[in-house]
Amino acid sequence: MFLKQCCAGLLLMTLPAAAQDAPASAPAGTTTTASLPASTTAGAAPAPAYSRDTPVEKLASDPAAVAVLNKDLPGLLTAPEFAMFKSMSLKQLQQASGGDLSEVDIAKAEADLQALPAH
Repeated sequence: MFLKQCCAGLLLMTLPAAAQDAPASAPAGTTTTASLPASTTAGAAPAPAYSRDTPVEKLASDPAAVAVLNKDLPGLLTAPEFAMFKSMSLKQLQQASGGDLSEVDIAKAEADLQALPAH
């Protein structure tokens, strides 16, 4: 039921998707460590496959992630409003839900998603 309330709130909310999560631009011709693949950074542990910042549509494309979301956030992927929020991250959904999607729910889903094998 939280999805209906969450999505109703989304209709009233404007999220600058590109500007909100985009990193600051580096001067042309420079490379920062953040822009390198994890395999090229010296001594760095591989990043988890998914986090609370991963778009829902990316999670929905992985059967293992779908199983996690269906267990931890039932109804999220089958909500009629899915097309409206699929480009949002779990973090953005939680913020837009007005408290209907708790930090505990997101933390549990994130921990289970990070436990998935990297691919």
